[in-house]
Amino acid sequence: MQPTPEAYQAVQALVDVLDLETIDDDLFRGRPSPNDRGRAFGGTVAAQALVAAARSVDEGFWVHSMHSYFLLPGDPSAPIVYDVDRIRDGRSFLTRRVAARQHGRPIYYQTLNFHRHEEGYDHQDAMPEVVPPEKGLDIRTLMAQQIDPDGPATTEWDALDVRAVGNSLMGLEPDPRRPAQQRSWMRIAAPLPDDPLLHVAAFTWASDLSLLSASLAAHTLEMDKVQMASLDHSIWFHRPFKVDQWWLYDQESPSAQGGRGLSLGRVFTHDGVLAATVAQEGIIRPPRHKD
Repeated sequence: MQPTPEAYQAVQALVDVLDLETIDDDLFRGRPSPNDRGRAFGGTVAAQALVAAARSVDEGFWVHSMHSYFLLPGDPSAPIVYDVDRIRDGRSFLTRRVAARQHGRPIYYQTLNFHRHEEGYDHQDAMPEVVPPEKGLDIRTLMAQQIDPDGPATTEWDALDVRAVGNSLMGLEPDPRRPAQQRSWMRIAAPLPDDPLLHVAAFTWASDLSLLSASLAAHTLEMDKVQMASLDHSIWFHRPFKVDQWWLYDQESPSAQGGRGLSLGRVFTHDGVLAATVAQEGIIRPPRHKD
C-alpha cells in the first residue's frame, strides 16, 4: 500500500524537526513541534538531543547507547537549545552529554556513548512468533474508537504506521509470569532519506510513543483518564536498521508501583534481527483533582 499524501507530509515535518540549526560550536537549536498535549513530546526532545550530540562526533563512530532524564515539561510552541559537552574522546569510545534548555531552564539531560566499529562475539535473542504486519490492527483507528470516535488520533502518530499485535488483555496469550506485555509492528509512514543518523533519530523519536503504555497492559482502564509522563528513557543500539521498514516493538513491564511504571522494549527487524533495546520509567496514575 502506498503512503498517503498526509503520511508524506507528516514524515517531511518529522525530517524538518530533526534538522537542527547550528548556533555555535557544539550549540544547536531545534525547531518546535506543536501538538495538543500541552507539553513538548519527549521523543522529539530525545531525538533532537541525539542529533546534536552526533554532530560533534568524528566519522567512524556510531552511537551505541543513550540515557536521559526528563526534568520539566517543555513548551511545544518554542524552540529548544541543545548544549553539547564533550565528556570523553577515546580511541574506541566517545562520550557526550547534552543539556536541553528552554526559556532559560534545563528541561532534559542526555548522555550518549559512541563506539568505533570492531569485530567481536555475536549472539541475540530470537524474535517472538507474531502475526505479520498486514494482519495487525491499525493503531490510529483503535485510538480514535477508544478516545474520540469523531476526531483524529494525536498528531504524533501521523508519521508512523503502527499495527497492533496485542497485549496481555487482548490478543496475546496470558502469561502469569509476565503480566504486562504488548507488541506492535511499526515503521515510519513514508520513505526517509538514506541517512543513517536520520534513521537512528527517527527511531529515537518513535521509541517514546508507546513504551510507557506497556506498564498499563495488565490493567483494565480508560487510557485517556490516566496521567502519564516519561521520567527517563534509555536506548541501546545493537545493529543498524531502516526505521521506514517494518520493525517489531516487543514490550513488557516487569513492575508498576507507587504511581510509576517501568517498561522494557526489544526491537526486531522484519527478518528477526535484534536492532535495539529500550527502557523507560514514567508516571502512571489517575489524574489529580484540585480541591
